Amino acid sequence: MSLVCHFVDGNSPEVTPGDIAGARRLGTAGFRHRDESPHSSVHCEEWTFSWWSGAGDLAGYTSYRLIGDNRAWYCWALWRRGRPLLHISEFDIPRRSDPMIAKANALWAEYTCDAPFEQWTLGNETYAVELDDPAEALGRAYGRAVPIASDLEWFATADAVSIPDGYRQSGRLLGTVETDGGPVELEGLLADRTHRWIASGTLGEISNPSVKAHLGPRLPFVFPDGTVRDLCLTPMGLEAIESVPTN
Repeated sequence: MSLVCHFVDGNSPEVTPGDIAGARRLGTAGFRHRDESPHSSVHCEEWTFSWWSGAGDLAGYTSYRLIGDNRAWYCWALWRRGRPLLHISEFDIPRRSDPMIAKANALWAEYTCDAPFEQWTLGNETYAVELDDPAEALGRAYGRAVPIASDLEWFATADAVSIPDGYRQSGRLLGTVETDGGPVELEGLLADRTHRWIASGTLGEISNPSVKAHLGPRLPFVFPDGTVRDLCLTPMGLEAIESVPTN
């Protein structure tokens, strides 16, 4: 795969192999390289990745959460202007010997840390639901099931920074999403990721109190515990609106 690409906003410089090499010298906010991997002594651990175009015509998100010793939750969505939201949420995933591989009915997904705090690969092969109104994801999420497969690469462009229960890091994302309408090429998109974990209880939502309304791309999810993650695109990227549980 070529590491030379142009950003969709047309104003940012090219990403080159030199940029990737520079990412290897970025800071880790005091965390260790092994902190990128699952922790054996925690109750809840989650990885998230989000990406968006500078033009605001495309946004995507995925998260993977390990709960206890035997459960996992997987979410993924892709929003494109003028197209239905492609939405995936699977909350009945048995833990495997390699916990970063998710397999369930008609679902395969994998998060691979290629180099700690430098580069990740995100892949899946499953069915997504097409939602004309993204708000439907907070209800029955009923729509046409379509096959999708994605192969995405995230790489760091900034230091990791501490957040409650973990860290956050900015980067870029490139790759391909195969849909029944043809491939969607993602070239050098702005991107962000988080990794958090706690020894007991559940992870709280990271919301931005200044985000009050949806003004374009919206990627919402509701979890089995009633927690809502309602993401919308802002000048800072995909941010969660403060919300209350649904039950």
